[in-house]
Amino acid sequence: MVRYIIRKRKVEKNNTNNNTNTAVSGAGRVLSAGKRFLPEILPPEKIKVLTPMICYMLAYMVSFMLIEQWNRLHYTVIHTVVDDVIPFVPVFVIPYLLWFPYVTCAILFLLMVNEEAYHKLCTVLAIGMTVFIIVSVVFPNIHLLRPETMPVDNVFTRMVGMLYLADTPTNLTPSIHVFNSLAVVAAMWQWNWKTDTGKLYSARVRGFWRAVTTVLGLLITLSTMFIKQHSFSDVVIAFAFFLFTYILVYRFEFTFIGGRRRAPALRPLRTQQ
Repeated sequence: MVRYIIRKRKVEKNNTNNNTNTAVSGAGRVLSAGKRFLPEILPPEKIKVLTPMICYMLAYMVSFMLIEQWNRLHYTVIHTVVDDVIPFVPVFVIPYLLWFPYVTCAILFLLMVNEEAYHKLCTVLAIGMTVFIIVSVVFPNIHLLRPETMPVDNVFTRMVGMLYLADTPTNLTPSIHVFNSLAVVAAMWQWNWKTDTGKLYSARVRGFWRAVTTVLGLLITLSTMFIKQHSFSDVVIAFAFFLFTYILVYRFEFTFIGGRRRAPALRPLRTQQ
């Protein structure tokens, strides 16, 4: 890595305040919409379990948008020699965008079938995204990997172009796309596929969905580099940090809420003398 100084245009204070208000009001609209539509999809007891994660995700999104709009004078350029040999493959924008329903569906699925697995997944996700926000604040970073012009004009390069307009090449380390994908894969492999009601999914079902989540997680990881959204080092750091979080949650049984359920201890029967 090399130290590089980037000077951005200064944004007027009023514009910054307007952007902040827009982010907060947008989060409020999402929350109110959720209150209207969630009862039609999830039972009330599941909504109660999901609410802390919804609140966290809203706080995360607001924090991320504020950081994206924060004009920093000094950035560290993220670059490795590996980045120079990784080709630009626009078709990988498809698995990159599939990351959003991929993580959301995993959260909702585990919420419905096994709350212990759900809480472990949410703990891993919350740790990773919180650390990402902290790193983005204390270690401003940027990459200069995006192509200046698209090599061809097709639907995939247009999708990549729209993605570039929506997402700046700043605040990249560690890659949350990679970290969260690893969290989903780990959740599907660590869960014993037994539901809260006692149903055990068959080996065929377990094998199929574990394979699907693993392959899609791998494609999402590769997509971050093939469409030049992340440097190779962002991916490596995400893997390393995920390994630490995995040990913390799945080996030391750390969760924020919803720890392992234990059966109540049975009192020994007294025998009459």
